[in-house]
Amino acid sequence: MGEFWPVADVLGFLRGSWRVRREVRDLTNGTDGRFEGVTVFGDLPDGGARDGGPRDSGPQDTGSPGHGLLHEERGTFTWLGVARPAERTLRFLPGADPGTADVRFADGRPFHDLDLRTGRHTAGHPCAADLYRGEFTVPDADHWRTVWRVGGPAKDLLLTTDYTRES
Repeated sequence: MGEFWPVADVLGFLRGSWRVRREVRDLTNGTDGRFEGVTVFGDLPDGGARDGGPRDSGPQDTGSPGHGLLHEERGTFTWLGVARPAERTLRFLPGADPGTADVRFADGRPFHDLDLRTGRHTAGHPCAADLYRGEFTVPDADHWRTVWRVGGPAKDLLLTTDYTRES
């Protein structure tokens, strides 16, 4: 077995509850922050529609309940010594290839693709003048990591998130 753990079905792998720890570093000035909380991947309540409406003719269903997962993350974000509640919601839909995912924002806008069949994946996402470049790695069945580098005219950030499956 190599450095990465191959994931044949990303939606099946992600389903459940994960403890999350994210380190955020502003590379411009060295400021650090952190997020700690929980991410739950559960069935999409709307059957996986991309825009809140009926399913389109995009990637095919995998037969999993709801045809996708709702990613709900909640916790505390601490920046410059100030702790605040934080949350985000994403939609993980079946991808174009079996075992992959099409990740969307809560409102259905595209975010990135996700293919962990080799245990490692890179993705990009343009956001206004910024570019998000992400690397996703899976070392074993109960852990995975994302590293996002965010660059643009006003941003130079590194976000490293470690996920540990809750029992």
